[in-house]
Amino acid sequence: MTIPASNERSAAPSREQLVHLLYEAAELEHNLMCTYLYAAFSLREGEAEGLSAEEARAVGSWRRAIVKVAVEEMGHLAAVWNITAALGAAPRFGRGNFPLDPGALPAGIVVKLAPFGEGVLQHFIYLERPSTSKEPEGPGFESSLAFKRTDQRIRLVPMPLDYDTVGAFYETLDERLRAFVERVGERAAFCGDPALQLSPVETGLGAVQPVVCRKTASQAFAAIVAQGEGAPEHADDSHFRRFAAIREELHALRAKNADFAPAFPAAVNPVLRPPLRAAGRVWLEDERAAATVDLANSAYALMLRLLAYSYVVPRPAPEKALAVELSLGLMRAVTALGERAARLPAGPSNPGCHAGMSFTSLRDAAALPHGPSSARFFCERLREMASAAVELDVQGDARTTTARRVLAELAERAERRFEAAGRVTAVVPKSLPLLPSDAPASPPPSSAPPVPRRVNGVDEIEGEALTLLYEGKKCIHSRFCVTWGPRVFLANVEGPWIHPDAMDVEALAEIAHVCPSGAIRYRRKDGKPEEGPPPVNLVTLREGGPYAVRADMLLDGERAAGYRATLCRCGGSKNKPFCDGTHKTIEFTATGEPPTGAADMLPVRDGELAVDPLTDGPLQVRGNLEITSGTGRVVARVTSAKLCRCGGSANKPFCDGTHARIGFRSS
Repeated sequence: MTIPASNERSAAPSREQLVHLLYEAAELEHNLMCTYLYAAFSLREGEAEGLSAEEARAVGSWRRAIVKVAVEEMGHLAAVWNITAALGAAPRFGRGNFPLDPGALPAGIVVKLAPFGEGVLQHFIYLERPSTSKEPEGPGFESSLAFKRTDQRIRLVPMPLDYDTVGAFYETLDERLRAFVERVGERAAFCGDPALQLSPVETGLGAVQPVVCRKTASQAFAAIVAQGEGAPEHADDSHFRRFAAIREELHALRAKNADFAPAFPAAVNPVLRPPLRAAGRVWLEDERAAATVDLANSAYALMLRLLAYSYVVPRPAPEKALAVELSLGLMRAVTALGERAARLPAGPSNPGCHAGMSFTSLRDAAALPHGPSSARFFCERLREMASAAVELDVQGDARTTTARRVLAELAERAERRFEAAGRVTAVVPKSLPLLPSDAPASPPPSSAPPVPRRVNGVDEIEGEALTLLYEGKKCIHSRFCVTWGPRVFLANVEGPWIHPDAMDVEALAEIAHVCPSGAIRYRRKDGKPEEGPPPVNLVTLREGGPYAVRADMLLDGERAAGYRATLCRCGGSKNKPFCDGTHKTIEFTATGEPPTGAADMLPVRDGELAVDPLTDGPLQVRGNLEITSGTGRVVARVTSAKLCRCGGSANKPFCDGTHARIGFRSS
């Protein structure tokens, strides 16, 4: 549906008018994401929560499907933010609190938080329906008002649009953007700095591409419509079809069991204080529930602040990816706390009603200024939430414990990474003293191997031309050392066992280069070049074993020692993220020869590779990377990916979310 233009000015809107429409698009996507998550949080889990085995399997698949839709809405939201930034404006991160007041959106769109049920599911289908669909609105979501927001008279101040479907709204947005570009020219229209936008490098979402011209903006609009809102009814993977498929399964299970209750009776529009208007809202009086929701809302609000901050940090500054990484990490805490809230009582005024996360919006979620003050703000806030999670965890609930662990890890990571970027001194002072040693600095004058000096867990063995470094905790016993240099590496002896002067120094350096774990490294004394970063960043999949990484690595935000590492992918290592050989004792099976997937040649193949082990989750990698099989065949070429490290993914080497279902713990 398009709104007819009454004259040239409305046909070719101003930049301000376009930004106003994009702000509504951002609010719309944001609101949909929250309502989908709220419904997913309310779903029961497993037979322990009153479901039969068949029902548990179905409800589990519904939860995954709804969360996937919510993640895709996040991608749509980022696409809208990118278009806004491309036009030279600051993206919109705020929104109204639930339930939305009449007039915030067209009269036909009602937005409120409600637990999963037939009416809510029908509401989702109605929101995502194609323009040709005759699907009705869900019971309880019908609009009680009939009004028009549109004023056809010309105004300098932007005025809202009316639209029947979300797809029609984007169609109008695309047409108005085209008219604006035709009036001012493409270069003038897209005057924003592309380096401020988000990309797959930071988000891991392939659909989030920088917008630099009319074509890329239209592609972003088209992708949003095709994936969900307004998608053709025959698009099987559209949001509309996915929700319709859930409806069919729900009806089939209800036919077998009329008492089937897939969700907890979570509150409709929960609030944390006595509401000014009580109608349609539930005040959470139970203190356990209120404290849980308070922490969930705090994590959600900081998530938005971090995303906003990412739009004022230009790529490739490491803080940009860090802000997005911390934000996505907070979403894991939000999920655990949101699910916990749905399992707690709302309070005595609402017997039989459960609580629920209210997604309270801050008065303003605009970006903090780029600089040390923002880093300080984020670190302090994360510490505050981590402390609150410790107090909350006395409830002894597994979901609360997960949130506590995630928030503690994020607080520590933020302090370490912002400090490394020179942005903030750690909130909690850290000290990394060298281990004391009375060992001699040079080898004794004899033919016996020199006595190593241990520094921070690394043995330093002095030779004439180099200092050989051995970090035993990383060793995976690939045996290149004892087979290529048997006179240097004396296997199965007691006491000192490495004699760096027993072979040519260049051959010894080559042994270090082929050590996949990086347990063997060196420092030159002869003035010749040290080992440098590889010309191509590689992750090699070892059959039934770890990832062998060769790159200039930032591992969990810190510069890795050397350019080689073997990282656990069986889930069992006691030295995570590094491999410790546990894959052999637990008989881990994983092919080193998966099929080749997307493998288009990257324009740049080296450079810094960020590898971030997510708490109880996968390895998140960002940077130019080739993933190869054990025989060297290319499996994929990527700039961002999440690699399984729980050992359970059905899509190895990539994560498929199994870690959450099997309760993987990274520490």
